[in-house]
Amino acid sequence: MPGKALVIDANILVRAVLGRRVREIIETYAEQASFFVPEVAYAEAEEHVPALVAKRGGDPDKALRFLRSLRGLVDLIGSEVYGDLESTARERLGDRDPDDWPILAAALAIGCPIWTEDTDFFGCGVPTWTTSRVSVFLRGAPA
Repeated sequence: MPGKALVIDANILVRAVLGRRVREIIETYAEQASFFVPEVAYAEAEEHVPALVAKRGGDPDKALRFLRSLRGLVDLIGSEVYGDLESTARERLGDRDPDDWPILAAALAIGCPIWTEDTDFFGCGVPTWTTSRVSVFLRGAPA
């Protein structure tokens, strides 16, 4: 595993499909960093991308093909990696967004930050990075 690691939230995957910045970051650092995505977060992105792209006048099938191509640059992980931390993650999230527990639990299990645009993770005891600042983390010294 490369020196840096991040758990990627579903909203980051959606941004990778809808824009260029996230895609460029992932492509630039894929050789130097590990990007972990809980399978449920990937499924969430896959569920929402077609409607979001269609709403913007784009081709939903093309967008899904691109999202699926990202699977070569990220590591999908199942609940066997983080499932034991569900109650801890749910407790830390409180009433914010309980459906986000797999992201937080994965970050706790792997011991790495979360890349998200979702403020629900702030104050949960795990570092979070937004797209505007994640390159600072990724280009820093190895973890």
